[in-house]
Amino acid sequence: MQFIPNIIFAILLGVGVYFFANNVKKLIRNIKLGKDVDRSDQKSERWANMIRIALGQSKMVKRPVSGFFHIVVYVGFIIINIEVLEIVLDGLLGTHRLFLPILGEGFYGFLIGTFEILAILVFISVTVFWLRRNVIKIKRFWNKEMTAWPKNDGNYILYFEMVLMTLFLVMNATDVHLQQSGTGNVISQFIVPLFHNVSFEGLHLIERIAWWLHICGILVFLNYLYYSKHLHILLAFPNTFYANLKPKGQFPNNKNVTKEVQLMMDPNADPYAAPAEDAGEPEKFGASDVTDLNWVQLMNAYTCTECGRCTSVCPANLTGKELSPRAIMMKTRDRLEEVGRNIDANKGTFQDDGKQLLGDDYIKQEEIWACTSCNACVEECPVNIDPLSIIMDMRQYLVMEQSAAPQELNAMMQNVENNGAPWQYSQMDRLNWVNEE
Repeated sequence: MQFIPNIIFAILLGVGVYFFANNVKKLIRNIKLGKDVDRSDQKSERWANMIRIALGQSKMVKRPVSGFFHIVVYVGFIIINIEVLEIVLDGLLGTHRLFLPILGEGFYGFLIGTFEILAILVFISVTVFWLRRNVIKIKRFWNKEMTAWPKNDGNYILYFEMVLMTLFLVMNATDVHLQQSGTGNVISQFIVPLFHNVSFEGLHLIERIAWWLHICGILVFLNYLYYSKHLHILLAFPNTFYANLKPKGQFPNNKNVTKEVQLMMDPNADPYAAPAEDAGEPEKFGASDVTDLNWVQLMNAYTCTECGRCTSVCPANLTGKELSPRAIMMKTRDRLEEVGRNIDANKGTFQDDGKQLLGDDYIKQEEIWACTSCNACVEECPVNIDPLSIIMDMRQYLVMEQSAAPQELNAMMQNVENNGAPWQYSQMDRLNWVNEE
């Protein structure tokens, strides 16, 4: 009978890890739906990027208040989870504070004391975040795309962290042996008076309940990540590593366009020649759905933390246009999830559902054409997400596949083609202004 709690714990742990692994598998499958793109160059610069931006949080502190509190939560999240290793081993082996005799009372007490300080700092930080969202109501958290699930998701994760930190401190405060040792209880000792009328057995029961709820909460949190914007906890690292390292504003050549132009300029090419039998279907220009984007763009969508920094600096959004770079990323992820569910429901094959990322269901043309391509959103993103690349791919699709550019743009391109300039004047008339009085 004494092994029953260990067996229950092992089952809970196994179920939690199984579902997490299953979600990671789906995540990788969905990202791989994107087209291939080579981001294996400049490895040293990529590693430096990842260390500086994802690990070092260098872009977060551009906004010092939120940056400081985010670093506290980030450091607390990483260091406090060292304690989870001990909790897991205690749960499996039926021990209590397994590392205490191994590390010695002094060092163990130092570690627990550090965890407790970080726990209270994380609690304070997430409370500040909650106040900024729900009381101060900072504008970027209240844009129209931040309703329903995105809004609630941001709050749920804050409540999660508050509860987990509270359970951790209550667990320590009701651990009679830890409190009697007088080491490591730098914060929890101030919670102890709340339980001064509780018997020894009662304290043990509360400590056990807090312990179980804490580890179950961590397993639930682990599996909640896949459905939340907080996937950036995991994806910020690969996302910064595989980010575009080319200068901002340098757009890649479309290899299909290059091929067509080369064919047009080749004097030996036969413009009326039929394509070879094994040539296959010609590739689509640009992107109208998630499968037309590359895998880095799809990883970008999953990495987006919906902080809204991109939208808050977007000149189109600031002047009342429809475009929100954050909404572009959120809609891309939503459509990708929809495609993933379609594949799951149809035994591994995508069945046409009549929808596309570019269209009335997700990203509208009005959003795409509102972009000034200034790269402010890319510069501002704390994890190097690139909404502009998706916008440009969709513009390419609209122009080259649909001939659906705005009238002003079509006129400009026609003038370039006919007159060699954006204006509606013949090349022969270009210098007429010289003779004007």
